[in-house]
Formats: sequence, C-alpha cells, structure tokens
Amino acid sequence: MSIDNQTAAAKKQGWRGQLVQLAAIVLAVFVAKGAIAEPFYVPSGSMEPTLLIGDALLASKYPYGYGTASLPIQINLPETGRVFGETPKLGAVVVFRWPGNRSQAWVKRVVGLPGDRIQMRQGQLFINDRAASLKPDGIGEAEDDDGNVQPAHRYVETLPNGVSHAIFKIRDNGWLDNTPEVTVPPGHLFVMGDNRDNSADSRVPVREGGVGLLPIDNLIGRADAVVGSWDLGIRKQPVWTWLSGFRVARFFTSVH
Repeated sequence: MSIDNQTAAAKKQGWRGQLVQLAAIVLAVFVAKGAIAEPFYVPSGSMEPTLLIGDALLASKYPYGYGTASLPIQINLPETGRVFGETPKLGAVVVFRWPGNRSQAWVKRVVGLPGDRIQMRQGQLFINDRAASLKPDGIGEAEDDDGNVQPAHRYVETLPNGVSHAIFKIRDNGWLDNTPEVTVPPGHLFVMGDNRDNSADSRVPVREGGVGLLPIDNLIGRADAVVGSWDLGIRKQPVWTWLSGFRVARFFTSVH
C-alpha cells in the first residue's frame, strides 16, 4: 500500500472513531435524560412562592418508575403502565405530562392520593375531612405570566402527614376556594399549585385548561432542585443590566 493510501485509510479510520465517540456521547445524554434526571423550565407563577417564573428545575425520574411519559422526546406510543412504579408521597412536587397535551410538561404539588377525598372550603384544603393547617407568614409578591406583581398573603400549609410548605393567597374568596368533594380514583393523583388563586390544577377540568385528576402514568419525575434562576422581568431593562437578573441565591437549592 502506498503512503497516500495509508494516509487516506488513517483519516477514514479517524473520522469513524470520532463518529462513534459522538454517537456514544449522544446516547449517554439521551439515557441520562430518560432514566436519571431531566431539566425543566418554569414559565408560570402557579407554584409561587415555592417556584418562581424563570426557575430551571431538575426532575429526578427514578422515584416513581418509568413509562412513556419519562421519555425525553414525546412520541406516540401505547401506554403500558410504569416499570418500577411508586406512588408519590403527599406533598411531593412533581413534573408531569399535561393530560390535555402530552408535549407540555407541568409542575404541581401532590395533595391527594388514590382513595383520598379532597375539598376546598373557604380557601382551606381538606383531605379526608381533615383540614390542612394554615399559619400566616407575612406578605409576599405574586407575579403573573405577564410580569405584573401584586401582594399576596403568605401562609405555611401543613398537610395531615406533617409535610409543610409555603403557599400564596391573593384573595379571600377566590373562584376555586370552595369546591365539591372529590374522591381520587385508583391510578390518579390530585395536584394543586402553591399559588392557590392562580393555578389551573386538579380543581379545573382538562377541557377548561386545567389538569383534572392526574393519571399517575403521566408522571415524569420528582422536582428535586432549582439549578438556576433568572428574573424574566429584567428583559424590559437595557440589555447591559440583564446579568443582574440572575437569582444567584436560588442556584442549586432544594425544592420543598
């Protein structure tokens, strides 16, 4: 074989090796996103004050097992249930495929498990006729999807299993503050946003833009951490001020 032919063969072999390495990297990333954890972005204020608009979440997939909803790319496959499936605990913050359009990922808090009876009475959550206690915790600022801010009463809500978290109440008699009692059927969850007067959740049917009773098969994973956060309102300011929009204090913080 001539020197020229040897050089050409070496180059060809080198390109093949690089392509194999690239394919291995892509496969590793796909497997990691599909089986371990996946990042998501928070576009709305429905989970304030726990999650803010502009937060970047990391959702762990292994706690609830795997199904077609776990895939990082949504394709039309028949739903066959979950492998290694586990039911979330009361109070867990979960990421899931919205039943109205499975290409959309939403995040809410689990407040009702299969068999639980859920009702809102005058703005207070009742689970199996037991009230979730509310402790006033000052005044906060609730931001809507358009960047407008309004004062909101902040409370620490404690669920019957002892899990505590902050919620916002913008008004005393909101349109979802009084609801009929609903029994969560098998294979489903009742989820709500922590911003109780600005959340289309299980209190709202899918046909009206809400979640309805969430099928467990739609779960993607558990929201475990905020890995980054940027105040989108800074976009209205001059571009040279945008770096100040990073909420550094929220970087790599746990979600409770």
